[in-house]
Amino acid sequence: MRTRGLLLALLTTAALTTGCGPGAIACPAIAQATAVSVTIAADYAPLVGTLHVKACQDGTCKEGPVELAPGSASIDKGCTPDGVCSATASPDGTKVGMLMLDTLTESAMTVTASGAGADGSALPVRTLEFRPRADYPFGEQCGRFISASVTLDAAGLSEARGS
Repeated sequence: MRTRGLLLALLTTAALTTGCGPGAIACPAIAQATAVSVTIAADYAPLVGTLHVKACQDGTCKEGPVELAPGSASIDKGCTPDGVCSATASPDGTKVGMLMLDTLTESAMTVTASGAGADGSALPVRTLEFRPRADYPFGEQCGRFISASVTLDAAGLSEARGS
């Protein structure tokens, strides 16, 4: 037991040492959500009452109702002379929600959206096959983030751009 404690102390010290000092790059401590995010376009959002999403990837499917919230766009508020910058969120008429997944990879995924309209009538069932995107938003040294985002409008589901 004493040897394990010593080993743990040495590993912890080594890990702390490698993350500090000149040339070390700080990575944000942000956990990635394994989810499919859905944005309902502003012109279609008033017609959607409830949404049910099914996502299948690598032979596994997960489905359920998606809680919808009002969407927003970031509005740049500019920067002060001392370099402090800010932005604010402004409602944009969209609705947004997420279906949480157990895992998310870069392999092909099929997403199906259904639900009820604001008047209670059934919405058309829409299906899209696409590949989630991998990106290094904080640099390759900070790890890869995989995102799966779709947009629902009157024409159907499409892969969200810029996600």
